Amino acid sequence: MPKRFVSVWFCHLITDWFTLRDPSLAGIPFVISAPSHGRMVITAANALAQAEGVIAGMVVADARAIIPFLKVIDDKPQLANQLLKRLAGWCIRFSPFVAVDPPAGLILDATGCSHLWGGDQLYLNEITGRIAARGYHVRGAMADTIGAAWGIARFSNEHFITASNQHAKALLQLPPSALRLEVDVIERLYKLGIRKIEDFINMPRAVLRRRFGRIFLKQLDYALGNEEEIVEPIEPVAPYQERLPCLEPIVTATGIEMALERLLQALCHRLQQEQKGLRLACFKGYRVDGVVVQVDIGTNRPSRNQRHLFKLFEIKLPSIEPALGIELFVLEAQKVEDHASLQEKLWERKAGMEDESISQLVDSLAGKFGSHHIHRYLPDEHYWPERSYKKAASFYETSKTNWRTDRPRPIQLLSKPEQVIVTAPIPDYPPMLFRYKGKLHKILKADGPERIEQEWWLEDGEHRDYYRVEDEAGCRYWLYRSGHYDADKAHQWFIHGFFA
Repeated sequence: MPKRFVSVWFCHLITDWFTLRDPSLAGIPFVISAPSHGRMVITAANALAQAEGVIAGMVVADARAIIPFLKVIDDKPQLANQLLKRLAGWCIRFSPFVAVDPPAGLILDATGCSHLWGGDQLYLNEITGRIAARGYHVRGAMADTIGAAWGIARFSNEHFITASNQHAKALLQLPPSALRLEVDVIERLYKLGIRKIEDFINMPRAVLRRRFGRIFLKQLDYALGNEEEIVEPIEPVAPYQERLPCLEPIVTATGIEMALERLLQALCHRLQQEQKGLRLACFKGYRVDGVVVQVDIGTNRPSRNQRHLFKLFEIKLPSIEPALGIELFVLEAQKVEDHASLQEKLWERKAGMEDESISQLVDSLAGKFGSHHIHRYLPDEHYWPERSYKKAASFYETSKTNWRTDRPRPIQLLSKPEQVIVTAPIPDYPPMLFRYKGKLHKILKADGPERIEQEWWLEDGEHRDYYRVEDEAGCRYWLYRSGHYDADKAHQWFIHGFFA
């Protein structure tokens, strides 16, 4: 597909902005000025002031000699760049690739975009019309190269859309200024009687380089497409992104869900072909009022399951406020990883952590309650129960240590054992009664002891004798006595966990 670019030129960017803020300026000539070498110099003039001969670069005193009642406003540093960045962000609804073109322009990569609006002419009209409706005087052009679109937007009086491969012909009747040349080079061209690009386009390159320098040839090659021009977009273009412009603004929840389904279908199909799966995704809605609303999701492992991803988004869709309507939907996979289809087992049904249904369940729970509420644990090489596990760093982390299964362990383990009062017939026998949080429990069944030693290389401490006990209500607990029984000191009992 041949490249297509749109150049947008704001004819009176700064003065239009001041007029929007103060509508009373619309009917009077005014200029923007800034100090330069001890003088106040005009940096921008509105259309009424330009009609009287006042232009940028003129000294304010000279301008007032032409227009005595001229209004002068102090310039704001970096205002033009700030406005262009803001307008470029708004123009992302027309193309994912929008770059700032100082001092008063934007560049849009329109490759593959215009058909969504019904063709090049309708596409360009939509861009310029919407910007003009915001209060800016604007001109736009479309061509195969950035340089050609730039020159046509600023110097052509008709035919702002150049057909594919016709940009060189469209440049011939334009002045040399359309190539974005330096001022001294343009002056030299005019002194030589060269008024149009066609006057020198067929000259030998060696002659042009000798007379006007390498930059001259570089700008010419940019415009003709002999050399690719690199510009940086205000937002990096995601390699996995799907866009859906709307003929009419969408204001209903059903319309938003339908848009999401269409985008997910296209994105998942692409991921399937490339054996990829997304880990992070963002669903954006560009509203008519210029506000961007979005929701984000994440998965524990790469996924391209359209139904699963839709359910993750569905939980958060009510937070999208369409207001006056959403005119563009964008689905972007911000993080993508390789995801080959797993070989299904013929006889076994248990796939462990490789089972996608487990990761999908975790994704759903994380979407509802937050990922910080969900943890995965792995066995650790320690004797004491509260040290025998550790939190997994990721969904994929594995451990070289296996869970201990030779002895039963409680489902709920206290992070810190709590002391209880225990009555035992003989100190080394299982307990008969214990009091926990003010409640007395009578023990009917007991099993133990199971001795667990302290790790001597960590700290000094006594061993533990654990008992599994069951009270009269059928509840089961994990109790232990710390150290050997000693008649000279009171021995301590602790509760450490609860069985099902």
